[in-house]
Amino acid sequence: MNNCNSFVNMASIGDFDPLNASIPATKVEITVSCRNLLDMDTFSKSDPICVLYTQGIGNKEWREFGRTEVIENTLNPEFVRKFILDYFFEERQNLRFDLRMEKPMAGIPGKKCGNIIVKAEEMGNCRESVMMQFCGNKLDKKDFFGKSDPFLVFYRSNEDGTFTICHKTEVVKNTLNPVWQAFKIPVRALCNGDYDSHDFIGEFTTSYRELSRGQSQFNVYEVINQKKKGKKKKYLNSGTVSHNGHCPSPTSLHYMSPYQMNAYAMALKAVGEIIQDYDSDKMFPALGFGAKLPPDGRVSHEFALNGNPQNPYCAGIDGVMEAYYQSLKSVCLYGPTNFSPVINHVARYAASVNDGSQYFVLLIITDGVISDMAQTKESIVNASCLPMSIIIVGVGPAEFDAMIELDGDEVRISSRGRYAERDIVQFVPFRDYIDRTGNHILSMARLAKDVLAEIPDQFLSYMRTRGIKPLPTPPPYTPPGYPTQI
Repeated sequence: MNNCNSFVNMASIGDFDPLNASIPATKVEITVSCRNLLDMDTFSKSDPICVLYTQGIGNKEWREFGRTEVIENTLNPEFVRKFILDYFFEERQNLRFDLRMEKPMAGIPGKKCGNIIVKAEEMGNCRESVMMQFCGNKLDKKDFFGKSDPFLVFYRSNEDGTFTICHKTEVVKNTLNPVWQAFKIPVRALCNGDYDSHDFIGEFTTSYRELSRGQSQFNVYEVINQKKKGKKKKYLNSGTVSHNGHCPSPTSLHYMSPYQMNAYAMALKAVGEIIQDYDSDKMFPALGFGAKLPPDGRVSHEFALNGNPQNPYCAGIDGVMEAYYQSLKSVCLYGPTNFSPVINHVARYAASVNDGSQYFVLLIITDGVISDMAQTKESIVNASCLPMSIIIVGVGPAEFDAMIELDGDEVRISSRGRYAERDIVQFVPFRDYIDRTGNHILSMARLAKDVLAEIPDQFLSYMRTRGIKPLPTPPPYTPPGYPTQI
């Protein structure tokens, strides 16, 4: 692996004073280019080089930090060699850039000698290097009496949308099928550790008033790609974007209508009323995630809906629904949306039971937005060896691609090279169970049936892999005063 210091040709480490040094906040990569330099050569253009000086904090002495390569015969150089400096947030760091040529850039004092362009970008932590080699085939002929003299120049995309040069190959003379020498370059110099490029999907405009009122029942906004719209006659959009909306707004998925339950409540009641009969005491902990809590507005991804973190248990599904309604009056929905804290919460309880006496079922109701996908996958993989299952019900108009991935029916979920020991996640989109006739009782029954369909097999798979057998059937209950049945 290449060391970035050798690539950039930095100053010696002897300039570093460990007794007086601060801890750098980050490293910054500086790229230098120039435009319209004075031409100091008689029969050709100039051969510029840039030298960077740093100023000491105490004695104010300027010391050479490093220098770029010499670029021959140009008045608009773009230097490939970078300067990498430690950036100290709390210090003023003065830098001086000297442009030098074979002849000094002298003349009338105050005369403009050209422009220098300095770009600074925070460096990523990627320490990988890559070896690459390129070749060309049937390139255009550019020379009158011969073939072309081709070379490649690589530009890196910056966060601000500009591009800076990061590598230049050698020139291969007189050929239309060049083979350039292989070269090794740090990944952070090539792309600053960003392995993928950003692809423009589309855009939409809105305002706070529209967001709080909503353009439709679900606050759906069409994402438009103007280039595609101009080329394709049948182009409609590049997808849609939606959000829950503000709780008091009738367009919110959490809106509490006096006439009917919202989608969250319907899903909770449909699944909960069936599964609660398998719990002996019917006391259920109810947790919320993604909200600002009173009184200080702290964002939480694991809070008790009843407001009692020491005792989050609610009496039956009716108690859970009452806690949900009351929490909507006191909390403010807020992103990001993280699943892993509540999964880990249940997993901690499940990990304490290994004798088969208890089995845990976590019901997550979501609009499909998830901000901690990697952490959630890891939590599910870790929980796959525990006595628990996860039910995810998606509400709203989203595509739920992330939820389908978590379901793991087609591809078993994995994290950091580890696969889930067994399938413990079941996902269903609520919209597939909305009865067009308005018969919510029928749609809720269908939802509960499909959501709970995999729970028995998941339960049995855990017990069988652990060799846990059911306890003997207890004798039938005999009321006092009645003879015992044999």
